[in-house]
Amino acid sequence: MTGLRVEDFDFDLPAELIAQQPPSERGQSRMLAMDRATGALRDSNFAEFPSLLEPGDLLVLNDSRVIPARLYAHRTATATNSAPQQPTALVEVLLTEPAAENCWRALVKPGKKVGVGERLAFLSPSGELELEAEVLERGEFGERLLRFSQVASPVEDFFAVLERIGHIPLPPYIRRGNADADADADRERYQTVFSRDPGSVAAPTAGLHFTPQILGALAAKGVEVARVTLHVGLGTFSPLRVDKLDEVRLHRERYTLSESTAEAVNRAQREGRRIVAVGTTVVRTLEHCALQAKGCRLQGHSGVTEIFISPGFKFRLVDAVLTNFHLPQSSLLMLVSAFAGREPVLAAYAHAIRQRYRFFSYGDCMFLA
Repeated sequence: MTGLRVEDFDFDLPAELIAQQPPSERGQSRMLAMDRATGALRDSNFAEFPSLLEPGDLLVLNDSRVIPARLYAHRTATATNSAPQQPTALVEVLLTEPAAENCWRALVKPGKKVGVGERLAFLSPSGELELEAEVLERGEFGERLLRFSQVASPVEDFFAVLERIGHIPLPPYIRRGNADADADADRERYQTVFSRDPGSVAAPTAGLHFTPQILGALAAKGVEVARVTLHVGLGTFSPLRVDKLDEVRLHRERYTLSESTAEAVNRAQREGRRIVAVGTTVVRTLEHCALQAKGCRLQGHSGVTEIFISPGFKFRLVDAVLTNFHLPQSSLLMLVSAFAGREPVLAAYAHAIRQRYRFFSYGDCMFLA
């Protein structure tokens, strides 16, 4: 990646190509197939995805589940020892990462007004107090460390409370008329059909295209399926605030590689079968684990990764990638460019724009092999 700058991954995208809604039915997205060896492109659709895989291929999915991480709170007090006041201004709280028991890092808007020691009150749709949070620390770009409680006691089931009062954390480029607009539809469609482990604050979007029928077709063809869990944080999608690629630092994200998946990957690599990653989150998890293993067999474990993959990176495990179309100057576009070459990928994006593919989370997809 020597000499490359963030601006080298820029492209012009017409605003109307940013998908605001998912396809009317899951699995109906278009798909651009790219041959990494030649750069050749073929317009297709995701229903044909099983035809591009071979018996024995190992398909790896990210089974993390998106949590309703967007909350709305009232400011109630300005110091830890002050008596509770009547609820005042409404602020938006976007959970980003668990920090300790009952503590989360979060983005708060408007951030300048919410100081350390202040308490936030989170109400149910009927107006009852469901959750409280104390601001423990202040970070950059509106980040806060919050300690949550329920009427001055620890929260027994935090995710259950989130399901009652939280909203799906759609990316800012997906616009809704108000906080509740399309809430039911987004709760279903901004979630993969195979999600099971709650913890992501953004969807692993390449997995959104799959249906039970397509998964069944892959199994019938003899494609082996394995799962990893990487809880997607906002850092993956945050704008890069540096100019040079060697200055990029990503936020940490939590992952789990099960013993069964580690063995499936070891076996596939040993037998010369392709490892097909569904999404950049799977690529990052597998390649991080390969680096940690230092040439040895993978073993099941949990951990955190800050891996940044950009041109010049040596891929050790992944042979093919299914991925969505990503934002200009994003770390995800850099990862795809590392896998298939910056110029071929940007040429593929230019083709996708000419052919009116839909971009970003609810958009169409690419298959690179």
